[in-house]
Order: sequence, then C-alpha cells, then structure tokens
Amino acid sequence: MFRTLFGLVLALIIVPAAWAQSSYRIQPGDLLQMEVLEDPSLNRSLLVLPDGSVSLPLVGSVKASGKSIDGLRSAISSSLASNFASAPTVYLSVGQLNATTSAVDNAFAQAAAARVTGTISIYALGEVTNQGAIAVEPGITLLQFLSASGGLTQFAATKRIQLRRHNHKTGQETVYHYNYKAVQNGASAPMIVLQAGDVIVVPERKLFE
Repeated sequence: MFRTLFGLVLALIIVPAAWAQSSYRIQPGDLLQMEVLEDPSLNRSLLVLPDGSVSLPLVGSVKASGKSIDGLRSAISSSLASNFASAPTVYLSVGQLNATTSAVDNAFAQAAAARVTGTISIYALGEVTNQGAIAVEPGITLLQFLSASGGLTQFAATKRIQLRRHNHKTGQETVYHYNYKAVQNGASAPMIVLQAGDVIVVPERKLFE
C-alpha cells in the first residue's frame, strides 16, 4: 500500500515537472545546465543574471529571461555556430529555479501529496510546540488539533487562541477566538472543524495574564 501511494505521489510530481520544463519561461536567478556535444570544454552552469542574460564562452552575453528552455537552447546553438563547421548540438536544462519559483513548486508538491494521502495542511504559529504546516485528517476539530500537534508551550496565552480562515472567493479573512483555558477548566468546547489552509495563532501570554 505504501509503495502504491509513493508511486502515485511521485507520478503527480514528476509528470507536471516534465511538462513545466517544456513550457517554463526562464527568469533571473535560475541556474541552467548547458552541455555542448561537439566541445565538452564548453559544458557549464549558466546563472541567469538580474538583467535576464547569461554569459557564454566564445560569445558573451545572450538574452535568456522570458525564453523557453528550447528557445534559449536554439539561441545558444545559433550564437556558437560561427565557431563550428555547423551549428553545434546544445543540451540545456534547468538545474535550479530561483527562490520564488522553487517555493511555488514546493507548494504544488505538498498539495499533490495531500491529494493522494487524503490529508489537509493546517498551519500553527506562535506558542505551539510544533510550528509550521501540519498534515491532518479531514474533519479534525480545533481542540483535537491542539492535542495532536504537540500542544502549547508554557508561555501560551490559552485564553486568546486565534483561528484565521481565508475565504478564497471573497479574499476576506475571518478570525475566530478560542478560549482553550476555559475548555481545560470544564467548559464545553465549540465544535470548530478545521479546513485546509486554516492558520492557528497562539499569542504569548502577557505578564499578569
């Protein structure tokens, strides 16, 4: 079962990645890998500079930003052609995306994994034992989440826990307040079922709180 799930996750990540490489538009900060079949001494990593260009041996600066991988590969081959009997065979690939694009790709991979495993991501910030994104089963309540995620630190303002929920349709954020201390003291717990993308914020306790 695990191997099947792993295979599905891998497929969800690799297939879009292969498609993305063919349609991806190069951006400043990307690191490209170039190989020239006819002259391996030209093989190297190419950093796309802030002005959108790459620096090539024998040629100099070539505009890269905004081009597809195939488009830049063709431009490099044409630029180098005068140094060969015929246009050289150039292989070009993305070695590393710039930081912003990498973050988007990581988010896509996490979403793909969530679709396969049937989990949703909830985010915890502040005075919690485990901060960051936490994968949980759909239908989990806020009270259950506070327990399953490792609990709160000794500095947590347990009366002022916030649940922040973003409505993607309206663009508005709704903030719910949760008195965890009252629940600990025996009060009935409101049944708040978490949704994917919910953010739990636990503020730091004030001096006399």
